[in-house]
Amino acid sequence: MTPPTPGGPGGTPDDAPRDYDDAVHRAGYRGVFGPATSFLGLPRCDQGPTGYAGADVVILGAPFDGTTSHRPGARFGPQAIRRADYLPHVPYRPHLGLGIDPFGELTVVDAGDVPTPPGETEQAHALLERAVGDVVAAGAVPFTLGGDHSVAWPAMRGIAGRCGAGTFSVIHFDAHADIGDTSDFGTKYGHGTVMRRVLEAGIVPGDRFVQIGLRGYWPGPRTLAWASELGVRSVTMHELRSRGLDACLAAVLAQLGDGPVYLTIDIDVVDPGMAPGTGTPEPGGLTSRELLDAVRTCAQRTDLVGAEVVEVSPPYDGPGEITAFLANRVVLEVLSGMAWRRRAASQAGNGGAPS
Repeated sequence: MTPPTPGGPGGTPDDAPRDYDDAVHRAGYRGVFGPATSFLGLPRCDQGPTGYAGADVVILGAPFDGTTSHRPGARFGPQAIRRADYLPHVPYRPHLGLGIDPFGELTVVDAGDVPTPPGETEQAHALLERAVGDVVAAGAVPFTLGGDHSVAWPAMRGIAGRCGAGTFSVIHFDAHADIGDTSDFGTKYGHGTVMRRVLEAGIVPGDRFVQIGLRGYWPGPRTLAWASELGVRSVTMHELRSRGLDACLAAVLAQLGDGPVYLTIDIDVVDPGMAPGTGTPEPGGLTSRELLDAVRTCAQRTDLVGAEVVEVSPPYDGPGEITAFLANRVVLEVLSGMAWRRRAASQAGNGGAPS
């Protein structure tokens, strides 16, 4: 568990910090972008193999927004997502629809925020890649709270480094394809180029990569043709409205099967009328209900090796914090789907039928 703050509650006078600089050094990264709370009061753990031992899912905060191209603020997303709930912060959340409490079925812990220094993209990504890799090595599923979408690059690298490149598929919910070769400012590593880097590196084969919810006016035809040639499946909002979300999602899941999947969710896939707190809002997206149903279904139908919710920017969320509340529920729906899948497998193994 996370040790007490030196010289504070749980500490002793003898271990009190010498001065301000010593106190900050000892505290590490806790509380830099908001109070150091855990997701819904889950147990806190140290970052590292020992802290992750015995966990099924480890929540990691990635408070980095150094590659945003429009409105920043996603560095405050992890703590906003953790706090956004009107219920008491105790780890009990019985799902009314599934009849299961994810925290009763899964051992979920919160490792706090990974130290991702602002302005240091390479260093921040390296630290997150190592943290995710440690979670996977411990036999747990990393669940990252962003942060801008560039954090998907080190997160998937961390999984591939332990499990091997090409061993998992990706389901990517987003308004934007994020497959630009460079950002508007000429940089290779950004939240609008992240999926191109993933595909170029061979971390995920193109025909195992599906994007859902694309809309708007970017990227251009040449960039989309590049992805299509790799076999990337892009489900636009136009197709979703024509065929229906259920039919499109069923086709996606049939294509990928029930094997290992990384689930990456950019909150801007939802219409900004329901999720205004994000950096690049694009009107005409999914409803909040549609996203919750979709991510839960993905978690029920696939073997998740990792998940993330990114691009929640609290400074633009208004007084109601509805984007943070939605992101919090996205995490819960994914965890509930995972718990349902585990129970179903257990019942099937014991000769019973999934409920």
